[in-house]
Amino acid sequence: MKKAKTVCIVGLGLIGGSMALDLRSRHFSEKIIGVDAKPGHLKTALRLGIIDEALPLEAAVSRSDIVVLCTPVNVIRQLLPEILYMTDGTGKVITDTGSAKAAILSCVRDHPNRKAYVAAHPMAGTERSGPGAAFSGLFDNKYVIICEKSESDPHAVTLSEALFRTLKMKITYMEPFEHDKSAAYVSHISHLASFALSLSVQEQEEDRSNILRLAGGGFISAVRLAKSSGEMWVPIFEQNNQNIIAVLQSYINKLELFKDYLISGDERKMLDLIREANKIEAIIQ
Repeated sequence: MKKAKTVCIVGLGLIGGSMALDLRSRHFSEKIIGVDAKPGHLKTALRLGIIDEALPLEAAVSRSDIVVLCTPVNVIRQLLPEILYMTDGTGKVITDTGSAKAAILSCVRDHPNRKAYVAAHPMAGTERSGPGAAFSGLFDNKYVIICEKSESDPHAVTLSEALFRTLKMKITYMEPFEHDKSAAYVSHISHLASFALSLSVQEQEEDRSNILRLAGGGFISAVRLAKSSGEMWVPIFEQNNQNIIAVLQSYINKLELFKDYLISGDERKMLDLIREANKIEAIIQ
């Protein structure tokens, strides 16, 4: 399997930190260089042995074979064109972990070094953030979607795929608009729903201790994602807003159906809805 002597991870949160841990332990690279706008993240990553060295962006890119952008999607859009210019003519490879691919790809559509970039989205994560949340095995057996593979140089694709295979990921390919629509349904709406439920419960339950005393497994599962970082999710909602709005409207329509059947006392129709929802078991075991 192809390897890279030096990897640059830009953004040392849960995703970037977990990636760095496994790329090192599984011998994909000899050195991991970290870049982060927050000095505290760099100090923590060094202390925990997540990275070997912390450098400013340009110095880190110049010393690396592959650069992985693990920042929020709005920062990826800002940095990606700059890094492509930095690496033009060098054979260096750039990939990313952003979950709104159409918006990211639009900012490099006509870039002279576009072929050095492999647009990727690893479907992995938790509600925790920061380098202290990083752990080995986060990506094991998860899917990574690569978009517009044909627009990337074969060397860039090969090295990026080797990186994701080192993380034990399953690789699949999609077009960016197809990806964004699907991501809105299977990922983005889940976070919106969790944020909304958290707000609703906190608004209605004046005695916060009751939330802790009465919370069961179902509630904890439903609101777990409400602990996710707003700095990461607001840019995703903004950059994939049309797909998310469509999904959100569909979700609201289903909630309205439950509301109508509760008001009318139509147990049969409510049961039919739930049984229809139960069919997800055939898809997600």
